[in-house]
Amino acid sequence: MAKISKVVKNNKRKVKVDLWRQRRLAAKKIINNPKSTIEEVDAAVMALQKMPRDGSPIRVRNRCSQSGRTRGYLRKFGVSRIALRDLALQGQIPGVVKSSW
Repeated sequence: MAKISKVVKNNKRKVKVDLWRQRRLAAKKIINNPKSTIEEVDAAVMALQKMPRDGSPIRVRNRCSQSGRTRGYLRKFGVSRIALRDLALQGQIPGVVKSSW
């Protein structure tokens, strides 16, 4: 089980990313547009740098919904490999069965 503080911090980052998404996209659109003037690009870069770091989506970490574990995370199921195994053995995930040969 991950520390609760880390899980809470990651959830706060998710909220902040949603809050700043439109402003970040607008600044990036100006920066990446080849028709933008140098002054516009500089202003957009400065605006982007003044935005909070946690507003960037790259800072959000994928975590297991059951345990908060970051390593061994499987996107398809939204849980770690350990939680997936437990849930599959209990029959909680449809279509997933334990293999044996």
